[in-house]
Parts: sequence; structure tokens; C-alpha cells
Amino acid sequence: MIKKRNTPSKNEVLAVLKANKTAMSQDELEKILKDKMDRVTIYRILYSFCDDGILHKVMSDEGKTYFALCHDCEQGHHHDSHFHFRCTNCNTIECLNATLSLNLPKNYIQKEVNLMVSGLCAKCVA
Repeated sequence: MIKKRNTPSKNEVLAVLKANKTAMSQDELEKILKDKMDRVTIYRILYSFCDDGILHKVMSDEGKTYFALCHDCEQGHHHDSHFHFRCTNCNTIECLNATLSLNLPKNYIQKEVNLMVSGLCAKCVA
């Protein structure tokens, strides 16, 4: 395994994602990190983190890509067959601890599943 270089920029992006606790889009990260790095650097870091199993991509029902921290993933092997929840009020996206098991036909191999549920989050209902 090749050990990738840890940089201050990577640490900044990771710190923002950890502090936020919900999935974030690249443009949300750009607003927070605008004085520290450019959009290309953020883009490269996000996709590098996806390749390394640190993040997984979440495609919202409106077609926008969000990035969420992986909790049980190994390098190059995402275990992302769980639901994502998008609040239609506050627009947050979070991973839910609810999973789905698929029984695919013979000779089909599952690579990725995108499961999005939309509604009101607990914070917005309260």
C-alpha cells in the first residue's frame, strides 16, 4: 500500500467535515475554506479522500454531489449500502444507520448503491 502524503490542506478539509457532522458539497467547503485554498485543491482532496476510503459520495435527489465521512470503510472498499437523508427544510444530508440488503440476480455484482430519503430531519421537526 502506498502511503499518501498528509498535508495541511487535507487536514483543513477533514477538520471541516468532522466538525460539520453532515455530508457537505464542494461549494459549501469552498465558502468555509475560501481564504485557505482554491476550488481545484478542494476538488482533488475530496476525490483523493474518496479513493482512500475516508469519504463517500452522496448524490442528492436534485443531482448535487455531497461528501460524507466513511465510518466502516476500508481503503478502496466502501460499505455504503446505507440510507442518506436530505432535510427539505434545512437542506442537510446525513447518513442514517439503516441498511439495505439486495439480492441481485446471478452474475450481477453490486459496486455502489445510492439511497436517498427526503423529508424533515429531527432538528426541523422539533
